[in-house]
Amino acid sequence: MTESVIIRPTTVSEVAAAVQRARTEEASLTVVAGGHGVWSHGASPGLRIELSELSEITIEGTTVHVGGGAVWGDVAAALAPHGLAISSGDTATVGVGGLTLGGGIGWMVRAWGLAGDQLVGAQVVTATGDVVEASASENADLFWALRGGGGNFGIVTRFDFAAHALDGIAFAQNTFTGDPAAVLRATRDVMQAAPHELTVTYMDVPPMDPSAPAGASLSAVWAGADPDRLRDALAPITAIDGVSTEITTPAYRDILMVPPTPPEGEEQAPPGFIGGNGLFARLDDDLIDALVAFRAAYPASVVFLRSLGGAFGAVEQESTAFPAREATWFVMAGAFDIPGLVDDAARGRILADWEQIAQDRLAEYGNFSPVERPADVPGMFTGPGYDRLIGIKRTWDPENLFRRNHNIAP
Repeated sequence: MTESVIIRPTTVSEVAAAVQRARTEEASLTVVAGGHGVWSHGASPGLRIELSELSEITIEGTTVHVGGGAVWGDVAAALAPHGLAISSGDTATVGVGGLTLGGGIGWMVRAWGLAGDQLVGAQVVTATGDVVEASASENADLFWALRGGGGNFGIVTRFDFAAHALDGIAFAQNTFTGDPAAVLRATRDVMQAAPHELTVTYMDVPPMDPSAPAGASLSAVWAGADPDRLRDALAPITAIDGVSTEITTPAYRDILMVPPTPPEGEEQAPPGFIGGNGLFARLDDDLIDALVAFRAAYPASVVFLRSLGGAFGAVEQESTAFPAREATWFVMAGAFDIPGLVDDAARGRILADWEQIAQDRLAEYGNFSPVERPADVPGMFTGPGYDRLIGIKRTWDPENLFRRNHNIAP
C-alpha cells in the first residue's frame, strides 16, 4: 500500500476488521491511541487506526473502564465527582493508551506507582484480529507485557484500572533565583526520606518552550488535601535564600497541563530534540552539576527531573515489563533543534554532553523517546524482561504487524 488510509473505528469489531485488512493487504499499520505523541503527527504509507472514537469511561465502584482512545484529562474529570483518581501523566491531552502501555510516569508516581501499575485488565485486538481479555488470571503473559512493553502486542480497546480514593491535593509551585544546584541538592535530600504522598518535579526550560513558563521551577504534589504537610515537607527547600513558594489546593484534574492549541491549519509535529532521558538510581552531586552545566551551556536546552521511589519502587521488578524499579529519579536533558539556534557543531556537542550524562542511567524511558531507534530498544528494559518480551511477541505477533513503535522484533 503506497497511500495513507486513516480509519477511525467506532466499535471493537471495526478495529478487528482494520487489523484483518492490514494483514490481507500487507500494509504498514500505525495505531494512534488518542493522544499527542510523535506517531500522532504526519502521514505515512499504510493503514492508520485512530482510536479517538473509543473513549467511553465507565466507573464501577473503584474499577474504571477506559476506552483505548480516551485522554487523561477526560478520565480525571470523570473520576473527580466520585472522589477517585488514577496516576496518569502530566498533560490532559496525553492518551491513556500510549502512556499506560509504556509504563506511565506522572504526578502520583510515588503515591500510586505508574499508570500501568494500576491496570487490572484489558481488552485487546490481537494481530490475528481476535478480541481477547488480558488480566493476571487470563492471558497473563500478554497482561504482563502490556504493563510497560509498549504497543507491540495488540491494540488495547479497553483499559481496566483500579482507582484510588482522593479527597484533594496540595500543590506547590516554587520559583527561585540563584544557584539551581543548591535547590536540586536540597530537593534530593528531602526526597530520600519523603512520604509516598510527595512527588516533585524540577524543570528548567527556555523561553521558546510553549509548554511551560521560561526558567527554573520546582513543583510538588501532595496526594491529599493537606497543604500543611506539604509545606512542612518542603521546608528545607523553601528555606534557601531566593526561593519563593505558593501552595494551593486545586482539583487533581486542574494540574494536568493543557498545551496551547495551534491556529487551524498550522498544526505540526514538535521540533526535533537532541538529547535523551534516563532512569537513575541516584541524583548525586556529579549528576546535578552536569545537568546544571548542560542547561547553562545551551540556550535552547531543557532539563527535567521527576522523583521516583515510593510506590513505584515498591513494585517487584519481575511483576511488570517496566525496567529499573530501583531508580529514584527520572531525568531528561536535551535541546530543541531550532534553526538559527543549533547548528551542526552544536548538535554534536549537545549529543556528546548528553551521552556523558547518560552513562550512569539504569534504563531509558520509552514514552519520552520520540523517534524509532530499533538498536536502542533493549536499553528500555531489563535484560531478562526484554528476553521475556521477545518470547511473548513471538506468541502474539510473530509477523510483527505491530511494529510502528519502540519495536520488539519477534
